Amino acid sequence: MGRDLLLEIGVEEIPDWMIPDGLQHLTTKLAELTAPLGGEVALSEATPRRLAVKLTGLKEREEDREEVVSGPPKQANPQAIEGFARKNGVSVDQLQLTETAKGVYYTFVRKVEGKAAIDLLAAALPGLILGIPWPKTMLWPGKGGVRFIRPIRWILCLLGEKVVPFAINGIEAGTMSGGHRQLGASRFAVTIENYEEKLRENFVILRGAERRARIEAALPAGVKKDAALLETLTYITEYPTPITGEFAEDYLNLPEEVLVTVMRFHQKYFSVTDASGKLAAKFVAVMNTAADPEGLVRHGNERVLRARFNDARFFYNVDQQKKLAERVEDLKSVTFQAQLGSYLAKTERVVELVRDWGGDEAALRAAELAKTDLTCEMVKEFTELQGIVGGLYARAQGEGEEVASAIYDQYKPASMEDSIPRTAAGQLLSLADKVDTLRGCFGIGLIPTGSKDPFALRRAAQGVIRILAEGELDLKLDTLAGGVEKLGDFLIERAKYYLTEIRGYAFDEVMAVLAAGASDLKDVLGRLEAVKVVRATENFEPLAASFKRMKNILDQAQFSGGGTVQESLFEDPAERALWAAFQEVAGRVRGAGYGEALAAMATLRPAVDLFFEKVLVNARDPAVRANRLTLLFSLKTEFSGIAEFSEIVPKTQETHAS
Repeated sequence: MGRDLLLEIGVEEIPDWMIPDGLQHLTTKLAELTAPLGGEVALSEATPRRLAVKLTGLKEREEDREEVVSGPPKQANPQAIEGFARKNGVSVDQLQLTETAKGVYYTFVRKVEGKAAIDLLAAALPGLILGIPWPKTMLWPGKGGVRFIRPIRWILCLLGEKVVPFAINGIEAGTMSGGHRQLGASRFAVTIENYEEKLRENFVILRGAERRARIEAALPAGVKKDAALLETLTYITEYPTPITGEFAEDYLNLPEEVLVTVMRFHQKYFSVTDASGKLAAKFVAVMNTAADPEGLVRHGNERVLRARFNDARFFYNVDQQKKLAERVEDLKSVTFQAQLGSYLAKTERVVELVRDWGGDEAALRAAELAKTDLTCEMVKEFTELQGIVGGLYARAQGEGEEVASAIYDQYKPASMEDSIPRTAAGQLLSLADKVDTLRGCFGIGLIPTGSKDPFALRRAAQGVIRILAEGELDLKLDTLAGGVEKLGDFLIERAKYYLTEIRGYAFDEVMAVLAAGASDLKDVLGRLEAVKVVRATENFEPLAASFKRMKNILDQAQFSGGGTVQESLFEDPAERALWAAFQEVAGRVRGAGYGEALAAMATLRPAVDLFFEKVLVNARDPAVRANRLTLLFSLKTEFSGIAEFSEIVPKTQETHAS
């Protein structure tokens, strides 16, 4: 029976958003390190103050193994051969001659004794732990120290009942863990068997799923669902306890978006709605302690929230003293990007794009006012409300609902889960804003590379793709790229991601359809759906394989069309049968939908199979050969506007006789 390994790294509070990736890396690398010892991961959990991994069933030591040591070539001088043997502690007679790709070499098979598990772990764990790739690190305890996300305060590392002996920056591994910062013991001894029980006794709920469930179970009715906030609260607490607080109802005169943003982003509170679905004068905070019997924590949260709401009300009232239309010129002093100028310059470019793309009066007005909320006090204080504040102020200042909605939605979609703008004017404004950013950044060489994307251009491009695919606008990708080849390629790559990862189409289907034309995304979706449906039929994939064969034949012959099929040059009945079937299908599907066209195309399979079985395309007679190539070219071209079928990868490969 193998032994268990428990590793816990006790630290100062880690930012919640860094914890899952850091834990995953630690778990993966620990599993890789112990792979020669067998076993499996039994626990991988974290709180703000600890990363914990447990593996079970580890062997006492690695298996012994043989290692081939390569030496000099066969033709080497005797001194070199003797030196190699001496270095490995053997005589020349004990060496072997081994055939390799480079020739015959002297080798020695060395037996390597497997390391004891505890020695393997002790040697590797310091580097493994310090190698966690945190987005940000700090020198600890200062200059000359090691880099880690936060200072390490304790290390618990047990292999069975034994401590794995290693240290990091003077912190030695041992049997001690740490409890909740306020409620638990600072340090206490644990075993692998009682580890979680001891943590619970010291007010630490180790498992994230349990902390999450504890929060959800205590939320009152009417709480707005917020998965992201729930995840944050799960990873900033070790013993979470929700409490409900209240605020004065006159704050409800402020826009709901302002109140919810203050609660969510600045205080990490859940907002609450009443029975009619309207925002209630309540909130839910999650404290990192067991209880609040005297209401001190609740009163503290209410006091802080009241101050934040007072700030918001002050900013709102100040902002109303100057209308959005009067703020346009103020955008001169707000820099968009050093080389691309001010937000006034960006506004002028966006207005021009909206006009060029047929925007109506409401869309143009929205484009003119879209960025003016950047000069408002509310946005300066609560940056998450950018755009939203502009829409709220436009509505309050009588700009009209269509203008207000477009401004409100201008940054949508902010993520793959977010919706696109609700109106055509909003979609046009959002599209123009994103395209201006993309064109400008690509124009000055700010193109995303690897993980670096400081201007969030991938997100902007993904938004462009979604608006074109899901919205009401009739604009093409090449129009949006504005003749910038790299930008066009960038948008196509985002389209591939959207169609495969978000819409769920098979990769080869996406590649086949995009190869036949990628600019009109609504058309792309129509063709993709048709390919997906018809692909399930029995004749489609074999026919697609035949189209690939046609393409290869045409490419090898460097044949690009230009002629017409001459029936008088047919020599085999299979040629006549394919030509007749093709003419019948082509005539039947002209003007039909993509699905009908592909279904009809699939009926050509018997004629195509017979052609490749009976007919040699590369006939000796040049005229016959050219006529056969023209037939294949005509067949391939007729349906190439739907998809490049040579890109389809058959699930079952079929072979055809030449």
